Amino acid sequence: MRKEQYQVPQVEFVFRENGEFVTKPSLDLFTGKRVVIFSLPGAFTPTCSAYQLPGFEERFEEFVQLGIDDIYCISVNDGFVMNAWAKDQGIEKVKLIPDGNAHFTRSMGYLVRKSNLGFGERSWRYAAVINDGIIEKLFIEEGFRDNADTDPYEESTPEKVLEYLQQ
Repeated sequence: MRKEQYQVPQVEFVFRENGEFVTKPSLDLFTGKRVVIFSLPGAFTPTCSAYQLPGFEERFEEFVQLGIDDIYCISVNDGFVMNAWAKDQGIEKVKLIPDGNAHFTRSMGYLVRKSNLGFGERSWRYAAVINDGIIEKLFIEEGFRDNADTDPYEESTPEKVLEYLQQ
């Protein structure tokens, strides 16, 4: 499991843009910026769709006023799914990053099995502030484990991240 003050994993994300597969290294997304990332179990799932993604979208400008350049939503889903979810949710500010191969999530130390729900391997819910590729602060939901019977959403909310940034 990652801790603060470590560099984000160096992986390649595969996006789907304009009908093509586009590969982008994580260094391009994180270098020279202060960003917030949040990772969640899956696109189109209830908590992720009703609270987490729209919450960060709605409060985007508050993050910008506190020195955040971008907000990234990362999920162990492919680019087709992430694009469809962004369209379905009307997302215009938060950038959705597909981690279909789970390379980033595994390297961060938050890949969990959710086979009890038929999900396979997914991300544990967390958020982070990343400054020039270095993990500055992590917000990890309690109960980290495989096949958890609950899906907590208290520590990785936009409100908790904003509270940290306002200090």
